[in-house]
Amino acid sequence: MKHLKIFAAALMFAGLSAQAQDSNNPWAVSFGVNAVDTKISMYGNDKLIFEQLVNADRNWNILPSVSYLNVSRHMGDGFSVGLTASVNKIDKWVVLDNPEFGTKATHQYSVYNPGNLSYYGIDAMVKYSFMDMIGTKWFDPSLNLGGGYQFVGDASAGTVNGGLGLTFWFSEQVGLQLQSTLKYSFDDERMPDADVPTHIQHMAGLTFKFGGKDTDGDGIYDKDDACPDVFGLEEFQGCPDSDGDGIADKDDACPEEAGSKELNGCPDNDGDGIINSEDACPDDAGTKIMNGCPDADGDGVADKDDNCVDVAGPKENNGCPWPDTDGDGVADKDDQCPTVAGTVANNGCPEVSEEAMKKLNDYAKTILFDSGKSSFQKQTMPVLQAITAILKEYPSSKFSIEGHTDSQGAAEFNKKLSASRADAVKAYLIENGIDATRLSATGFGEEYPIDTNKTAKGRANNRRVEVKLVK
Repeated sequence: MKHLKIFAAALMFAGLSAQAQDSNNPWAVSFGVNAVDTKISMYGNDKLIFEQLVNADRNWNILPSVSYLNVSRHMGDGFSVGLTASVNKIDKWVVLDNPEFGTKATHQYSVYNPGNLSYYGIDAMVKYSFMDMIGTKWFDPSLNLGGGYQFVGDASAGTVNGGLGLTFWFSEQVGLQLQSTLKYSFDDERMPDADVPTHIQHMAGLTFKFGGKDTDGDGIYDKDDACPDVFGLEEFQGCPDSDGDGIADKDDACPEEAGSKELNGCPDNDGDGIINSEDACPDDAGTKIMNGCPDADGDGVADKDDNCVDVAGPKENNGCPWPDTDGDGVADKDDQCPTVAGTVANNGCPEVSEEAMKKLNDYAKTILFDSGKSSFQKQTMPVLQAITAILKEYPSSKFSIEGHTDSQGAAEFNKKLSASRADAVKAYLIENGIDATRLSATGFGEEYPIDTNKTAKGRANNRRVEVKLVK
């Protein structure tokens, strides 16, 4: 009864204190049948005899039921530590009949029942697996070292253990385990109920690995799963690839649309290097500066917004060139004379030539006023009409009308008279269609003569109207 209690405690201790099996499933439990062979120490605990170890019908003590339990935990790099509790009944005790003979060929022994002695063992071990070294997934040879405490009948003693094992893995978590362990006792004698003999314990059973966590059920353990809460694929460390573009969703900027790695998993239908979601024209190759749209005429206006796709024009005019009605190189919007060809320097209007100015002043010199007045003589009207026509040819140019007199009479009177005559010409021009903002009038009297005032002809030349171009 005492031994049964000890065995139960050993099982509890094994369940609580054993340690790891492999990095994916850190725990393993093994159970099965064990056999105890006492023949190896039949000459004495200090001398081992390894002959006929497989003679099971004479040497092995077997309890025909589940008789051992092992719990272990993997520690990394092929090493694991574990605890084993075993139970058996010793009904075959091997003794040497002729101890004086020293060679195996002359060993004589006999087997007897020492009284169905109860057997209990509690053993701790460090195991090294060669499976990774040989590169297999199913063939798992191992070496183990450790120690334990054995109870045989009324005797008990500590042992130093060492052995070999072999596991055949049917799947990642289930395997058949075979193991043989030499348990070396330090008792000097090997009397039943008095000593614990050095012996070999063989074990055969099933082993189950467990403890690996796979939250999302994708077959990849959480510790190796970059997306442990989402079902994924092994090639992406357990992460999904919803659009099947070869880029895991966690690294895919467009997880629902297949794309390229260069664009972080986003599609680019037109191949212009701009992803569809940022491309204003996803089906027509364009440029980044145009938000992915083409610009056929290179005017900076995308074709979709360009009313003149093949002709360059400003954005303000929807991609079309501004009209230039008179063809002078100045757009109508900037041309102060849109229907009359001019120069850029003169805002699209024609520049007044020296010839035109000469003609204006030739006409102006022939303007005749009534004597001492600012009213026109009748024959002057065609001259005024001719001046008006010339000014209309230059609609953006400004002119100054200047009045001059001879030196006859008072200077003050002459100045007022010249001013009123210049004003009269100005008024006529305005009345006949010349913009008032283009004209100014000044009277200079007798200040600037162009001929002598001593002769009638000279005084006639000094009485004049001049037209000056204002720049």
